[in-house]
Amino acid sequence: MRGAANKRQGYLLIVAICCFAFAGLCSTIRLLRGPGLADRIMALDVTLICLMGAIAVDAARRDDTTNLVLLIVLAIVGFTATVAASKFIEQHHEPAGHSSPGRSGS
Repeated sequence: MRGAANKRQGYLLIVAICCFAFAGLCSTIRLLRGPGLADRIMALDVTLICLMGAIAVDAARRDDTTNLVLLIVLAIVGFTATVAASKFIEQHHEPAGHSSPGRSGS
């Protein structure tokens, strides 16, 4: 009975990796075809999250924790890149005559 459960769990982990790969492929297509900068940033973020999910599922499948440090680094880099890109968009797409509370008006 236990062997059948392990075999079924192995199949489910492979299906999960395939789902993450398909979602990553779809978001990569969106990254390449996205009409605006915000769309491309979101697609890049989703692609990174799909990669992180696939790495986590692979670590569970192999029962190995060596790649979990990579997940932490990818999460930090992804978060930092998303925040920096959103600040960039916010500064360059500000309406005319509108000033942020932190900026001094002329």
